[in-house]
Amino acid sequence: MTDILQKIVEVKQQELITAQRKMSLEAIKADAYSRLTTRDFVGAIQKKIEAGKLAVIAEIKKASPSKGVIRSYFEPADIAQSYAENGAACLSVLTDQQFFQGEKDYLRQARASCHLPVLRKDFIIDAYQVYESRAMGADCVLLIASILTDAQMKEFEAIAIDLGMAVLVEVHDEAEFDRAIQLKTPLIGVNNRNLRTFEVSLDVSVALSKKLPAGKILVAESGVATPEDVAFLSEQAQAKTFLVGEAFMREPDPGKALNDLFATA
Repeated sequence: MTDILQKIVEVKQQELITAQRKMSLEAIKADAYSRLTTRDFVGAIQKKIEAGKLAVIAEIKKASPSKGVIRSYFEPADIAQSYAENGAACLSVLTDQQFFQGEKDYLRQARASCHLPVLRKDFIIDAYQVYESRAMGADCVLLIASILTDAQMKEFEAIAIDLGMAVLVEVHDEAEFDRAIQLKTPLIGVNNRNLRTFEVSLDVSVALSKKLPAGKILVAESGVATPEDVAFLSEQAQAKTFLVGEAFMREPDPGKALNDLFATA
């Protein structure tokens, strides 16, 4: 685990202690199971692909540890509406507070303002957070292979499925990829950013795409900033699903930026 990831995990462990003092595991479970209606995250992606279009998971992100504040004027509901109007398949909302200046309420605001299914983008290290994700309205959770054991990934996925949520499992290298494809989820997110150096290479998606089993969907993450990047990944990695945030967040109208980036795809 990298220094930054280790630091984030340590903060998450402390946040868990605080959260469980405010609301017990049993209470958060009850809250999660009381929320009966989820939106079909995988179905929304498949619908785009079946229509011959690229599926975009459009991210709502205020800041990052490496870039600082990305978007100072930040209204999650407006951004979500703009994405929905411009053809996004799904949303991804950062809820980590300390490192990404996110808030759990940003997810609630974004989801309430449009019809799109929503991924909670955070660092999940405990079953409590999976229940918490559903309680706040998430339709999908992110599992990062580099910070979880095989047993944890399977346990958290099983809980998510039981709650009606989808799972996006994120990998960066071949070893993580081989672990991730053992899960039931079809969504395999390939992070083109090396979290040790923060260098980005689209070749990561290309290399791992060659091992993608039938029935799995590669989600290209990080480093997609130009129509040329989209064309490269579409051709070389056969990518049909993209998770993009920063390229949109830096523009005045994120939805228009989405449209412009994928207009020729």
